[in-house]
Amino acid sequence: MILTGTMVNVAAICAGSLVGRYAGRYIPGKMRQTVMAGLGLTVLLIGLQLALKSRQPMIVIGSLLLGGVLGELLQIEARLESFGVWLQGRFAGAGNIAEGFVAATLLYCVGAMAIMGGLQDGSGATPTILYAKAALDGVASIALASTLGIGVLFSALPVAIYQGGIALAAESAKALLTAPVVLEMNAVGGLLIVAIGLDLIGIKRLPVGNMLPAVFVAAGLVWLFGPA
Repeated sequence: MILTGTMVNVAAICAGSLVGRYAGRYIPGKMRQTVMAGLGLTVLLIGLQLALKSRQPMIVIGSLLLGGVLGELLQIEARLESFGVWLQGRFAGAGNIAEGFVAATLLYCVGAMAIMGGLQDGSGATPTILYAKAALDGVASIALASTLGIGVLFSALPVAIYQGGIALAAESAKALLTAPVVLEMNAVGGLLIVAIGLDLIGIKRLPVGNMLPAVFVAAGLVWLFGPA
């Protein structure tokens, strides 16, 4: 059923926010770090599973190169960071509710997992990406809510709208998102998810934001050159 992954993600954010708000101070920081490392390894596994299903490696390579160049030209990461700084400054004097809401919304909505998870959720496949994202967001919500307060809870609404919108759009565009197209989009997105996993376990932070266009470039390349 479509939107299952989005609903699980929203529920995890709500549960994590409530736990963090009322019991977060009792959870040791080292325990949170260990749990996040375990989740990071899980994210690596999911990303690799998606990436290794590619039947056209040259499409994946071309997508990452062209998408990375496009992302760099558009300065996606810099623009996202600037937007986040502007929002934080805009709500700096509005209290913890607004600050928690803004910080959590930016964290949960920006990234390859939100986009690829939404696409997978809308395709009718088992939403494994959003299940993993739900676990990550739930743990992050505990940490954020324990310091920024209950405002983190309200970030569940934009997550529902954003990811749900992607899922519904994907479901409506099934005629365009053929099986070969989705396969290569998932392979490219899987590599971006691997990059997120590397960041989570502290190995290397890669400019994933600037590589996000690669997911959509993959679709264009498959339409242009045809499936394998």
